[in-house]
Amino acid sequence: MLEELFTPSVQHWLDLIGIFVFAISGALMAVRKNWDVFGIAALAEATALGGGLFRDLVIGAVPPAAFTDLGYFITPLFAAALVFFLHPEVERTQTAVNIFDAAGLGLFCVTGTTKAYDYGLGLTASAALGLATAVGGGVARDIIANEVPSLVRWDRDLYAVPAMVGAAIVVLCIRFDALTGVTSGIAVVVAFVLRLLAMRYHWRAPRAWNRRSTAVEVTEETP
Repeated sequence: MLEELFTPSVQHWLDLIGIFVFAISGALMAVRKNWDVFGIAALAEATALGGGLFRDLVIGAVPPAAFTDLGYFITPLFAAALVFFLHPEVERTQTAVNIFDAAGLGLFCVTGTTKAYDYGLGLTASAALGLATAVGGGVARDIIANEVPSLVRWDRDLYAVPAMVGAAIVVLCIRFDALTGVTSGIAVVVAFVLRLLAMRYHWRAPRAWNRRSTAVEVTEETP
């Protein structure tokens, strides 16, 4: 089904673009943590490939694409080198990086869901794995960097919800035999726009009703 929506060449380049922007975010966190060049490269790789690697292992697509396509492995290293030498300039383009990251989120939630369905998973499981593909790299990045994953922090703009919406649109289209290049593109755009709106207006998920916790709220460290 995935091959019917995108040609292999287009799919490959879309994957590489998503991998690149996710790797940038991982490398930037490593720089903020004052890690060395190996740490920067490792965190870039984990952020870029974590979600897709998890997906492929779950559905049995082994060896995972990250280990069979050299471009998948080299692209995060290129992003890491870019950040290593030019991180002040990359920091100044953080808004652009966030926009590309949102685009990668939208793309990966759709392709992840579709690939999972191609490998025989049901609709609900496919949507869940599409979500994992989109956000898994960010979770891996935060855990390796000893941070509370942004995915579960109340003080971060919505990230998982846009991916969930995009994956849900895909499985609904599959259910009603309406998944085409156009409808899959709509799912990508919806997830992308929701993420941009969340960043623009600081939309956040609600916390527990009548919360009375005395726990100290986590705040982001000053670089």
